[in-house]
Amino acid sequence: MSIVYLNGTYLPMSEARISPMDRGFLFGDGIYEVVPSYAGKLVGFGPHMQRMQQGLDAIELKVTLDEAEWRTIADELVQRNGGGNLGLYFHISRGADLRRNHAYPEDITATRYAFAFDIAPPPAPDKAAARCFHVSTAEDLRWRRCNIKSTALLGNVMHYQHGHSRGHGETLLYNQAGELTEAAACNVFIVANGAVATPPLDHQKLPGITRLMLLDMLRRHSSIPVAERVITMDEVRSADEVWLTSSSKEVAPVLSIDNQPVGDGQVGDVWLAAQTLFARHRYDY
Repeated sequence: MSIVYLNGTYLPMSEARISPMDRGFLFGDGIYEVVPSYAGKLVGFGPHMQRMQQGLDAIELKVTLDEAEWRTIADELVQRNGGGNLGLYFHISRGADLRRNHAYPEDITATRYAFAFDIAPPPAPDKAAARCFHVSTAEDLRWRRCNIKSTALLGNVMHYQHGHSRGHGETLLYNQAGELTEAAACNVFIVANGAVATPPLDHQKLPGITRLMLLDMLRRHSSIPVAERVITMDEVRSADEVWLTSSSKEVAPVLSIDNQPVGDGQVGDVWLAAQTLFARHRYDY
């Protein structure tokens, strides 16, 4: 039985309860993070917690737990759930009010929830073992504050389902100008003529932690040219390589877009260099 954390208590998941009046349940009024842990070693914990705090600040949700306390909760969940390869989900909603009202209520206690779930071993820098993706495309129809990692994910879920229903593992999204934004649950990189690029951060994109870490690794530890710039969907479709990045996937190659091959339809050499870097430095952050 999975052991979870809820408002200061560790208990079996089957016994965890929240109020049906919790604003996370009624409005998606909350912030979350997912942090990978391999054999008890957390990946990007500091940046994840910084982003969670930025999200809480953005929605004016004040909580008392600091990064060190979340680290204690993370370590305890890993220990109570047997170690191994685990994803750690952290969730803070505004809490339960006595009535349903759109305005932020005052003087209610935030709901703090965390649990662990099994994940695959860390991706290896190996072309033959790479977890590859085939993706769809769609116009980005989500809200205009995608930089906030809100628990209100219906827009992302619907875009993900768009690809899933077509037998694909993700959906690449573009705005009305035909510019790449991100994917339903990932950031996106392209490779053209040996150079790596990803869209710049703004309200259309989540500031992914794997994205942040990979950019830093490429700039500090490689000679591969890398840029944050506007990328058109024409560039995406003509790219030599396309990658998805997320905490669960790290750097994942895309082999086809809307059933058309990316480049030669094979895992690329630049991907191999990038994933090799990520495997070497994933615990540095």
